[in-house]
Amino acid sequence: MKFPERIISLVPSQTELLYDLGLDSEVVGITKFCVHPAEWFRTKTRVGGTKTLHIDQIKALHPDLIIANKEENTREQIEALQAFTEVYVSDILHIPDALQMIRTVGALTGKMETAVKMAEAISIRFDELKRINSVPKQVAYLIWKDPFMAVGKDTFIHDMLEVSGWNNVFEDQSRYPETTVEDIRRRNPELVLLSSEPYPFGKKHLAELQAVLPASRLLLVDGEMFSWYGSRMLKAADYIEKIIRSMNAED
Repeated sequence: MKFPERIISLVPSQTELLYDLGLDSEVVGITKFCVHPAEWFRTKTRVGGTKTLHIDQIKALHPDLIIANKEENTREQIEALQAFTEVYVSDILHIPDALQMIRTVGALTGKMETAVKMAEAISIRFDELKRINSVPKQVAYLIWKDPFMAVGKDTFIHDMLEVSGWNNVFEDQSRYPETTVEDIRRRNPELVLLSSEPYPFGKKHLAELQAVLPASRLLLVDGEMFSWYGSRMLKAADYIEKIIRSMNAED
């Protein structure tokens, strides 16, 4: 079987996956949001943003495989790319989707053995997390401000919370619902996670929200660790375990 020799990745988390699978010269293009690994961000050709791709530039790179995602990229641009080359489009809502994506990308790029081992290691680590976090806490995960937006069901982040042993207090809402401080307070989360992306919550926001949500513990978290499906999930398990162990020690 002939594997692709000119790959373009349009998804930051899957760009990092390609690197961790052991690819390098085969990857000829990435987006301006593909910040990991840093050496690729500095040296690889950037073909626009995830939703603002430069189709002519991509075509000029003569890719024989493009890695895309249903949510990250637009349907119109994916269809334009499919007109001249093979495009693999992932659709990730749950942990099993992410593990299957890792195996599929491994198969497509000639790195199947590495991909299978990676998926198995991720699965084992998250099983361990649930055992550590044996008494689920009620959690709210905020991704935006003005208006506040939370993570609901039918999202990868929701599944990351659930698999880590937490209960999402917005599981009755779909996707990314708008919310208010009053609504959050009514849902009474024990823990409120403020993500670093897409809105960059910081210490100022932490103090402001803590003042109006005195019954909840608030924590700034690295959004990449909860939303990047792919090889970063191994790092995410370690990151989330530290949060869980810190909270267990305080209880």
